[in-house]
Amino acid sequence: MSKRDYYEVLGVSKSASADEVKKAYRKLALKYHPDRNPDDNEAEEKFKEAAEAYDVLSNDEKKARYDRFGHAGMGAAAGGGGGGMNMDDIFSHFGDIFGGGGFGDMFGGGERGGRNANRGSNLRVKLKLTYAEIVNGANKKIKVKKYIPCDTCGCSGAKDKNSIQRCQTCGGTGQVRRVSNTFLGQMQTVSPCPTCDGQGSTITNKCNSCKGAGRIYGEETISIDIPAGVQDGMQLSMSGRGNAGERGGSSGDLIILIEEEKHNELTRDGNDVQYVLSISYPDVVLGTQVEVPTIDGKAKIKIPAGTQSGKIFRLKGKGFPDINGYGKGDQLVLIKVWTPTQLTDEELAAIEILRKSSSTNIEPGEEARKEKSFFEKIKDAFQ
Repeated sequence: MSKRDYYEVLGVSKSASADEVKKAYRKLALKYHPDRNPDDNEAEEKFKEAAEAYDVLSNDEKKARYDRFGHAGMGAAAGGGGGGMNMDDIFSHFGDIFGGGGFGDMFGGGERGGRNANRGSNLRVKLKLTYAEIVNGANKKIKVKKYIPCDTCGCSGAKDKNSIQRCQTCGGTGQVRRVSNTFLGQMQTVSPCPTCDGQGSTITNKCNSCKGAGRIYGEETISIDIPAGVQDGMQLSMSGRGNAGERGGSSGDLIILIEEEKHNELTRDGNDVQYVLSISYPDVVLGTQVEVPTIDGKAKIKIPAGTQSGKIFRLKGKGFPDINGYGKGDQLVLIKVWTPTQLTDEELAAIEILRKSSSTNIEPGEEARKEKSFFEKIKDAFQ
């Protein structure tokens, strides 16, 4: 099922302010909050869909990328049906809305914080791709050094199950509530328990492998599916593939920064590809057929007799695919006549004869003055 537009999900325009986006999300979150709609899968999906939209539109960098590339630009985080975020992500990311005495407390949401109190940090990696990998899409396996769950204790941080006890301060909720008197009446605030750091339990005997952290520093091989048409500087996100959290806390995200490897002969311009073809004077005079490099192989093009330096040939569909599926770019081949620098006496004599021929001389008439210079053509072709 195709994903809905994030602006449509929140019911705001592209010009909406950050405050308007936040208010729209808060309204939907209140309506579809899982504690208000128990055992309602449809409401839960709408709740996650709204959170995913808010996650993007409330972040200037993500919003700019979404406005330019759509859902495809959000990478692996843009899974179908609002599945890009889970409940742990939502309550962890948007604590300013769900916690601190906000409407999350109306539904008891403040008691969800146990495993999210120690959420792992995000990781950022750079991934270099060749033109061939970008044009076809690719699956890359990379090794990432990061915090991974401790297998010895099952992320609990304890030596054994008898070494974990319920926190006496918070009673196992992971949070403490305080009531204060104000001129508006009594106000209730919720904060992580200082005794157990929001875990709801304490450890009497720590795991020997992780020393109570519930995670160790290691290495993980991650498979990344790269969509065709990505561009240099684009960021993809994989939810939950960052550092593992302490003592079972949810994992952070893996941010993949795309880098393009320079091609020896081709240059990218958006979805188009540029190539400068140096060709001899006899070939442009008499015409010829030449082979030029493309992203995924070679292509033959016909150079008609009398082709001028600066002429541009367009190879339809030989560029990069649009990441949103709107067709493919083209390859532009710019003709540059090559001038030899070392000639034999016989060759020089032949050139001298040509110079004296009226058919090879250029008259500086009105049409010649109108003709664009070679450098202007290059500039126009590659803009």
